[in-house]
Amino acid sequence: MSHIKSPYRVVITGYGAVTPLGNNAAESWQAIMDYRQGYRYIDLSAHGIHTHFVGRIDNEPSLKGVPAVIRRRLPRHARLALTAAREAVAMAFDGDGPTSFYDPLMCGTVIGTGWAGMDENCLAVPEFNSTGVSSPFNCFFAMPNVTTAACSQLWNLRGYQNTPVAACATGTIAIGEAYDAIRYGRASMMLAGAGESLNTLFSVWNIDVLGALSRESQSPERASCPFNSHRSGFVLSEGGAVLCLEERESALARGAIILAEITGYANFTDAADFTSPAEDCVAREQTIKWALNSAELQPSDLDYINAHGTSTPLNDINETQSLKKALGDEAYRIPVSSTKAYSGHLIAAAGSFETIVCLQAMETGIMPATAHLTDPDPLCDLDYIAEGHRQGDVRRVMNLSFGFGGSNAALILEKHA
Repeated sequence: MSHIKSPYRVVITGYGAVTPLGNNAAESWQAIMDYRQGYRYIDLSAHGIHTHFVGRIDNEPSLKGVPAVIRRRLPRHARLALTAAREAVAMAFDGDGPTSFYDPLMCGTVIGTGWAGMDENCLAVPEFNSTGVSSPFNCFFAMPNVTTAACSQLWNLRGYQNTPVAACATGTIAIGEAYDAIRYGRASMMLAGAGESLNTLFSVWNIDVLGALSRESQSPERASCPFNSHRSGFVLSEGGAVLCLEERESALARGAIILAEITGYANFTDAADFTSPAEDCVAREQTIKWALNSAELQPSDLDYINAHGTSTPLNDINETQSLKKALGDEAYRIPVSSTKAYSGHLIAAAGSFETIVCLQAMETGIMPATAHLTDPDPLCDLDYIAEGHRQGDVRRVMNLSFGFGGSNAALILEKHA
């Protein structure tokens, strides 16, 4: 790949996901189309936990075929992300590996996480305290870059690598980092995405005590209801989602099926609070504008926006205000929805999973509804697709992700031409 033509065009050729909605991306999409939720009622009140709905994957997919030397060192979040990566590679390369077509030094990996192997480490502490020993693999369970390492070893990807840790914006930032690596000639092919799994009592309590999780105690429809007046917090969920990105000319030369092109990316920081969004919306507004500018698009060019839409009182109003500031009057025209009412909040993997949802919306011409939006907050007055899934020509989309610590990221995807 010559560096003379930089910046290069970057396309998506594969994706994979495992979520509480399904064990692959197609199953997860179908669940959304069927208006099904991936979370369920639990009662953890005996442990001082106030949230009552959690999204969990009951039947973790098998990693058969992955060498034990890799598999045994992976915490659950990494196993979920690696499962998603295998689906993405299979879709992109039809049974072959990336290095059948590319120099390994031009193939890379950017797989992030928010809280890494917190569950595994929490479970190991009592054993260590009572016996003085525990699994030697606990070191790997705690490594944030364990999935990046596993993917690189499994497919011999010896090029650019990184492991973003940016809370709920991680997956989108991972894709953006991979996009930049290819765009500026550092790589020809990248795997990008994230995984998260926080299921122990301590991990759930850790977030619940902040007041971020849903306080709904009875109705699943009220547990996660983005932009609704009675929203009370997000539903903690788990999963992995990974995409395969390639330099356009190289992908065409090998006969790849191109699913979409990434044309814009932006990443700005609130610098205001650890959990609450900045009241001035400046970083979110700039993230949206910068992504559009880098794609050389106007707000009027967008056909759909997948919102961060957490169902928290602060985010949904702030996100609405940010869209209005960034898009002007066009904010009222563009259909927007949050799919967290189906999946729950996959934390680090949310952005990469919702990027896949954007790809599926482009492929099918169906924009998912914001489920459970029966009583819109008057301050959330955009077109949040409350009446059911909507059909249309979806050619240009934006995916938004915002996270604890003030991280904000946006991606622009377009149908390939």
